Amino acid sequence: MSTEELKEGYIYDFISGQQVKDTPEEREAVQVFAKMLVEDYNYPKQLLQTRPQYRVKVRPSDTKKEYPVDIAVFQDENHTEDNIHIIVECKKKNRKDGKTQLQDYLRFSKTRIGVWFNGEERSFIKKIEKDGKILFEDIPNIPRYGERLEDVGHFKRKDLKPATNLKVVFKAIRNYLAANAVGITRDEVFAQQLINLIFCKIYDEKFTRREDSVTFRAGIDENPNEVSKRIKGLFEKVKEQYNDVIEISDSIILDENSLTYVVGELQLYLLKDSERDAVGEAFEIFIGPSLKGGQGQFFTPRNVVQMVVDMIDPQADEKIIDPACGSGGFLVEALRHVWLKVEEKGQELGWPEFEIETEKQKVAIKNFRGIDKDNFLSKVAKAYMAIMGDGRGGVFCENSLDDFANWKPLTQENIQKDSFDVVVTNPPFGKKLAIDSQDLLSQFNLGYSWKQNSEGQFEKDSILDKQPPQILFIERCFDLLRPNGRLGIVLLESIFGMPKYRYVVDYIRKNSEVNAIVTMPEDLFQPHTHAKCCVVICTKKKPSKVYPIFMCDVKWCGHDSRGNPTFRYNEKGEKELLDEIPGVAQLFKEGK
Repeated sequence: MSTEELKEGYIYDFISGQQVKDTPEEREAVQVFAKMLVEDYNYPKQLLQTRPQYRVKVRPSDTKKEYPVDIAVFQDENHTEDNIHIIVECKKKNRKDGKTQLQDYLRFSKTRIGVWFNGEERSFIKKIEKDGKILFEDIPNIPRYGERLEDVGHFKRKDLKPATNLKVVFKAIRNYLAANAVGITRDEVFAQQLINLIFCKIYDEKFTRREDSVTFRAGIDENPNEVSKRIKGLFEKVKEQYNDVIEISDSIILDENSLTYVVGELQLYLLKDSERDAVGEAFEIFIGPSLKGGQGQFFTPRNVVQMVVDMIDPQADEKIIDPACGSGGFLVEALRHVWLKVEEKGQELGWPEFEIETEKQKVAIKNFRGIDKDNFLSKVAKAYMAIMGDGRGGVFCENSLDDFANWKPLTQENIQKDSFDVVVTNPPFGKKLAIDSQDLLSQFNLGYSWKQNSEGQFEKDSILDKQPPQILFIERCFDLLRPNGRLGIVLLESIFGMPKYRYVVDYIRKNSEVNAIVTMPEDLFQPHTHAKCCVVICTKKKPSKVYPIFMCDVKWCGHDSRGNPTFRYNEKGEKELLDEIPGVAQLFKEGK
């Protein structure tokens, strides 16, 4: 890495460490794919060349090699013409050109593998020499370090590794489907299809032994019809295993080529252990702000979900609920957290493996509950919980803010007031969201206006015309908690700063001891909304007169306002994700 101070308008190149101009193409394509080559495909940096740019011939007689290549991958550390392995051509977003250029690079070089990437779309191609002609063919993916081209799609379960940037993968899938899928045009349908395939993938990861080949794969030169038959067969197994949460009528309707493309993009990864929640990330890409923003469905980034769950620290014998569960991100993360405790206890007591698994399932079925008023999201959450382990029967489609007595009998049977040890949630928010039903508002103390008397105490006044649902959710969370229960909730920071919401802060303070307030950067929910949020952790109890509150102001959340990862160089000169959120829970536990 360069030791000189970074010049304005420049960024560090991930491979060479040199300063390069901060152009959209460089920032959103070259640097992103270079990082994926190292982290997802395992190529050592010394086999990659970005700066100075490697050059290839423009024509057979070209001795100067006039074409500069964005990223060149070599067989070994000798960056020579004989060792060139993969050529990557990058463009900025919205630039569709460059594919012909890439073919020219391949035509006049000794490699047969190429990648075209513009930050949101990508193509993998191979060169074929046949009857004196050079032809080009799309392939499902490129080989990882140490693999041959022929090895693509021949993965054992142990070969899979977590993805570091699912957002890029899902953007590429979404844009490919929008341009190429036959018979589908709506993002909601694409989302449903991708969710079905994600469930197939997670099921395959879960039920394939480490040494066995995975079923979710697409090989080089494999007939798309064979890939389609294999994946559809896998989905039938998923439906059979989870017939109570995935409808028998659900099907994979993507055409064979589109299905093969999606499988090729996802087959490298271990989705269930990836850094980001695969289901939530897919929704963020496919169900855009125009569709989900109106309902305030901004899915919580997994690093925040992990932080909240770690701070709350749910135990195996505690009942846990998310009353605005969306696709199930908080529930799945809390389930992982609790299962780890079950495993540790089982190993400590010498339980056999099957007994540990039985106990994990028992905990999921008995203690985990979720509610969402969106039928599609609640179905996805049920299936997600089922495929991760269990707890499928604990997710219900209801309006959490409705009177408990109006819920379906099965929901009432499973979810009652004052019965949960832990509530973790990110209730819906948005400028245009408001509850204006007088019947609903009248059920809540926070559905009324409150005025301060001469002694500065708040007194309930008249019913409001409308109220943001997030405010009502605060009271509903306290309704669900038993005494000494713990709440972890994502709230708009404005609730704690605007004079008109002082009565809300007073309500929280009178009904609980606030254990922690963690303010988040404005970029947290970007690029979907600018909302400035904070996380509040509190315990439902009569507050002490004086008690400590953990306060933390997070500046960096791992991505910028465009949703791209943010990085820094540490004291060793190593590039690392600039994300302060994972360290918060430990500081909280240490009482710092």
